[in-house]
Amino acid sequence: MTETVPASRAYWYPEDETRALRVGVLEALRMYRAAETAMRRRTQQSMAMGENELLVLRFITRATGRGEQVTPIDLARYLGLSTASITALLDRLERSDHVRRHPHPTDRRKVIITTTSQTEDEIRATLGQMHTRMHDATAGITAEEAKVIIDFLERMRAAVDEVDAHASGVSGGKRAPTAGNTRK
Repeated sequence: MTETVPASRAYWYPEDETRALRVGVLEALRMYRAAETAMRRRTQQSMAMGENELLVLRFITRATGRGEQVTPIDLARYLGLSTASITALLDRLERSDHVRRHPHPTDRRKVIITTTSQTEDEIRATLGQMHTRMHDATAGITAEEAKVIIDFLERMRAAVDEVDAHASGVSGGKRAPTAGNTRK
């Protein structure tokens, strides 16, 4: 059953026949996002890292899983940071034994960044059970339901990815790339 959202919390939503349902969906999404944000904060504390360090480790882990090599330039583009900032970030991660730099096999000017086995063990220990619970939460979803959910989440991502330049105070309608809006 959908809980009615008090007018004070839902004043900006349009009045129509599906308002309660739409507001309920958006409120459930907000609650999920709040829980995920709290989980990320706990993970950062548990691993003694900042958000960018965790984003780098996740990026490298995913790319490696796809058989791709990661360079500092890839990380700079992904995070929307300067190469100098990426170098400092990688220095910290290397000192903490989370990443390694390796010579590029064909280009002497480049380096390849990999995670260490310690990092992979730490990620599994920190996030493994949560990932299992998240995977289990999708049990029983039909292919058709999955398509509806994926479509909805893609529309929501697009809706929040397009920040109104006037509302954000950015001139010219441009904003710096972030991990959430950078596309390869």
